[in-house]
Amino acid sequence: MKLVIQIPCLNEEATLPVTLGDLPRELPGFESIEVLVIDDGSTDRTSEVAHALGVERVVRFSRRRGLARVFDAGLRESLAMGADVIVNTDADNQYVGADIARLVEPILAHRADMVVGTRPIDSIEHFSMLQRLGSGVVRALSAADVPDATSGFRAYSREAALRLTVVTGFTYTLETLIQASHKNIVIAHVPIRVNGKLRESRLFRGTGAYVTRSLGTMIRVYLLYRPLRFFLSLAALFGAGALALFVRFLVVFFTTKGPSGHVQSLVVSAALSMIAALFVALGVLADLTAMNRRLLEEILVNTRLQRLGTGRTDNGRDGR
Repeated sequence: MKLVIQIPCLNEEATLPVTLGDLPRELPGFESIEVLVIDDGSTDRTSEVAHALGVERVVRFSRRRGLARVFDAGLRESLAMGADVIVNTDADNQYVGADIARLVEPILAHRADMVVGTRPIDSIEHFSMLQRLGSGVVRALSAADVPDATSGFRAYSREAALRLTVVTGFTYTLETLIQASHKNIVIAHVPIRVNGKLRESRLFRGTGAYVTRSLGTMIRVYLLYRPLRFFLSLAALFGAGALALFVRFLVVFFTTKGPSGHVQSLVVSAALSMIAALFVALGVLADLTAMNRRLLEEILVNTRLQRLGTGRTDNGRDGR
């Protein structure tokens, strides 16, 4: 079996040597370990440093595409390199390289197809309450019991990598968790260690921007995979309001002598009912679109299998 360790990079000439030096050269269960560096349009010597340090494969984009696109490109390149297991780690040496053995163990034991490294959240000073809250929201949307949803230290089986496709442009961490749970990819998490911070995060400029874009990503991905549930929930909310106002109108009408003066309740109830009906219609249409998208995803997976040659069975042998 082959393990490919992919490292997305953006201007990491200073930290990349430390990260590469910390990676394991051999692990039980793998005949070979290769490193893939994806250079996201760096303006420094990141690619040159990677080549000089003996990285097997370096993919460089001429302009910046963003972390999510770079991660997805890394998965495709890793599969083309013949990876049976893919590990994603950060170039800033945040994660301990020796913990890769712990990360891939559930995949080697056939207990999971996707494994997330859980950082010691309580002991990390810069791990904010907002990040904890975000992990809780992702768990609710995905039904995946992962305490650290924003961790980028992850392992994927070949099957999981074939089925995952990043569609948003901000960050892959939240999207792939929600997507994997809705595609019935088995997700596990293991405790990992972290190194000291070498630099500040470049993913977002401030807390407000991070929260806004993360919420947008979560809602968008959830809409992709659970549109009917989303729109029916909105329809139920407006329908409940319409029913409450209609009942109020009836109570006032039959208990008050003469003109009740509460016709506005009936008008607003009718308006809310129409909005609820529109949400139901949107939910049905979105669900039909989602069915077509699932068919297209199956075609995409088959196309990838044809392009890459062979698939893999659960025991790691060629699926021919």
